[in-house]
Amino acid sequence: MYIPKSFSETDQSKLHAFIEQNSFATLVSVDGGVCVASHLPLLLDRHDGTNGLLIGHMARANPQWQQADGQQMLGIFMGPHAYISPTWYEAEKVVPTWNYVAVHVYGTFRLDDNRSRRLEIVRRYVVFYEAAMDPSWSLDNVDDEFIDGLLDAIVGFRIDIERIEGKSKLSQNHDAARRSKAIKGLRNYGGEDREQIANLMAETMEDSTG
Repeated sequence: MYIPKSFSETDQSKLHAFIEQNSFATLVSVDGGVCVASHLPLLLDRHDGTNGLLIGHMARANPQWQQADGQQMLGIFMGPHAYISPTWYEAEKVVPTWNYVAVHVYGTFRLDDNRSRRLEIVRRYVVFYEAAMDPSWSLDNVDDEFIDGLLDAIVGFRIDIERIEGKSKLSQNHDAARRSKAIKGLRNYGGEDREQIANLMAETMEDSTG
């Protein structure tokens, strides 16, 4: 990923937190010179290895996993993003741009596909994503035959993380006055992504001033 110095995020704890908060990823590999991608949630184990471990599953019918064992994978985690209009800067010689936050994870794909591991992976998914649900759903309320059918339809895997790159493109290359005006423009137009980008821009400005 192209990351100018002013947009680089290298704090691993922040990168890990971002992955946990934006866990629906694009998983990219190369098979016979052709790029292949799947879109799926990935869970992070922060404490496994130097950089952490990603845990996931995909449909057994998905051909991506069949040649992937031992291969390099790229996981792309996208956060909020928003268009920035040059009119908001109220200045000359400025251009449109797009602000966003993203993390790229590089690592080796390993099949983790015996039944007990698949069941453990699914349980971890359910616990993680149902934590905020009320009422919550549990595998304990499902019969064994249903679970067996579920597990037969998926393959489990892990990705040993070798490198993480983070990019927060939040107008850090503009002065404080322009950034403040862009924040105001985002909030005036509203919408979840614009509000999140405005908040992140404001936090970045606070961090830079002390």
